[in-house]
Amino acid sequence: MEPIHLTTERLLLRPFTSSDVPAVHAACQDPDIPRYTSVPSPYTPEDARAFVEGKCPDGWRDDSMYTFGLFSREDGRLIGSMCLVRLAELRAPERQAELGYWTAKEGRGRGYTVEAAREVIRWAFEDLGVERLEWYAEAGNEGSRAVALKAGFRMEGTMRSKIVYNGTRRDAWIGSLLPSDLGRPTHTPYLPFPERG
Repeated sequence: MEPIHLTTERLLLRPFTSSDVPAVHAACQDPDIPRYTSVPSPYTPEDARAFVEGKCPDGWRDDSMYTFGLFSREDGRLIGSMCLVRLAELRAPERQAELGYWTAKEGRGRGYTVEAAREVIRWAFEDLGVERLEWYAEAGNEGSRAVALKAGFRMEGTMRSKIVYNGTRRDAWIGSLLPSDLGRPTHTPYLPFPERG
């Protein structure tokens, strides 16, 4: 897919460019980002360059990962990164993907990531035909969970031993979001399991 730009009231969501390497490198010095994501630690300028100039454009080109840099429309500063992954599952009948994100320390607690997530979710449902979005994070990552909940995800439970971090397997929380949760139609009918009272 050709990379696209999305906008919200306060943000420009766009593909990273080479000029963003220093900002990505600086943001990923915050220990919480490699602690709760797949970002390497220590995070070097070469890691940032490989991500911005390699992994991100490759993902758009081969439809494996659609990554957006989140930038303030007011002053252009980097707020974070957001992506859709597991795009092989976008093909019928699965039509699902996973939403991932990190937020620069200075951008946390202001609703930026929720704002960006709502726009990426809209794009995924309306333009890509996604019928199930998943989110997961290490159990205990309250910040990521709060964003997911505010964006509309419903928590489904805990996946045991899902994430490997520093040689230890950790549990993960998982949530999902369906178009119907937001009053949107889907191509494939959904037959939920009846809840017992």
